[in-house]
Amino acid sequence: MSFPYSILDLSPIPQGATAADALHHSRDLAQHAERWGYTRFWLAEHHNMLGNASSATAVVIAHVAGGTSTIRVGSGGIMLPNHAPLVIAEQFGTLASLFPGRIDLGLGRAPGTDQLTARALRRDLMGSDDRFPQDVLELQQYFAAGTEGQAVRAIPGMGLEVPLWILGSSLYGSQLAAHFGLPYAFASHFAPDYLLDAVHTYQAGFKPSAQLAKAHVMIGVNVIAADTDDEANYLFTSLQQNFVRMRRNTRGQLPPPIDDITTFCEPHEMAAIEQMLACTVVGSPATIQTGLQDLINRTGVNEFMMTGQIFDHQARLRSFEIAAQVAQNLYAAELVLS
Repeated sequence: MSFPYSILDLSPIPQGATAADALHHSRDLAQHAERWGYTRFWLAEHHNMLGNASSATAVVIAHVAGGTSTIRVGSGGIMLPNHAPLVIAEQFGTLASLFPGRIDLGLGRAPGTDQLTARALRRDLMGSDDRFPQDVLELQQYFAAGTEGQAVRAIPGMGLEVPLWILGSSLYGSQLAAHFGLPYAFASHFAPDYLLDAVHTYQAGFKPSAQLAKAHVMIGVNVIAADTDDEANYLFTSLQQNFVRMRRNTRGQLPPPIDDITTFCEPHEMAAIEQMLACTVVGSPATIQTGLQDLINRTGVNEFMMTGQIFDHQARLRSFEIAAQVAQNLYAAELVLS
């Protein structure tokens, strides 16, 4: 047992690699994560991004779940405004039928892309994110037991009670998750500003539901771990470059690490990136343990969703292996203190 720890994978495509490489690496990482005791392996829906291969998220979930046997696999998340709820119910009903008891459905309200691509994706162009609460309820109905006279059913899906999560980076998602009595995942790995307020709002307003008896909140955290602090900080420069390029609107594939990040960006860019990546721990096992324990102490959350965009696949595996060992140590420390 341990403090629950999970992985959010964006299926990153390193420079010089292909989407096929990234998808193979995602499945390989999930297989290792299963052995290392991770609770969940989630994949994120992104579109029109040269550096991410998880756009057809339900398909990638099937690829990963088919290569594993016990770890929960799901979405972090499906951007529900891009899809008709019935389509998602059928997709995840199919996944739950193929991999019973192992599928999570995390739902987000953002498009997961730029506005032009969002217009190309959506079933209508009239601001369907405004219907997010109604779409969540519609999904729940498709996963519930069928009723007499029900005109539209999700087959597969009906009666499978696929667990839903609400994802968010503001107070809106925390209020919605609390009202519906659903578990909540906060995207603090890239939008940490409202973290403490969102956690408090969710916990204070939570209403028990058929799915969840008491509040459960998970937060995203970037973890870049290595055997030494210096090596981890070197690996971290790939993620830093990625975020700088996002701000410059020059996105691309995940770049290799560099010796000195300050040669890549201006001081004002570095300050902005440090703010966006405030929920990040980088370093040796001891440094990672201190950072994660501090997050537990400050937030009182129930679970970590760790993400780590690292250029070299073997280094990424090693980072998540260290993170798992640290999470297990956190649980052991809690037992001693209790």
